[in-house]
Amino acid sequence: VQLQASGGGLVQAGGSLRLSCATSGRTFSRYAMGWFRQAPGKEREFVAVISWSGGSRSYADSVTGRFTVSRDNAKNTVYLQMNSLKPEDTAVYYCAASSRSYSSVAVDYEYWGQGTLVTVSS
Repeated sequence: VQLQASGGGLVQAGGSLRLSCATSGRTFSRYAMGWFRQAPGKEREFVAVISWSGGSRSYADSVTGRFTVSRDNAKNTVYLQMNSLKPEDTAVYYCAASSRSYSSVAVDYEYWGQGTLVTVSS
């Protein structure tokens, strides 16, 4: 499975961005898809996860109510809609795929994209 994240950029606080993660390879619909982020000098942290069917979604407390994860299995793509962005959301965002579990833990994911940088200015 190959993952390609896109959609990052520079945005002012309060603004919005939508990240996309296009996948290729094995059957996309069999994977739970997660988003993680890593800010400079910090460890990678969980942001959101969506189950293979899209019927279950979970979010980190820090983004609940502001971010929405979704997927289009026909397009082999998962999205992260980010609203009301804050400077502390600045990070490289990674999408990841897990065939084993619907998880918020990075080690449960077998495949990772290359990351896309989101910068939120104050």
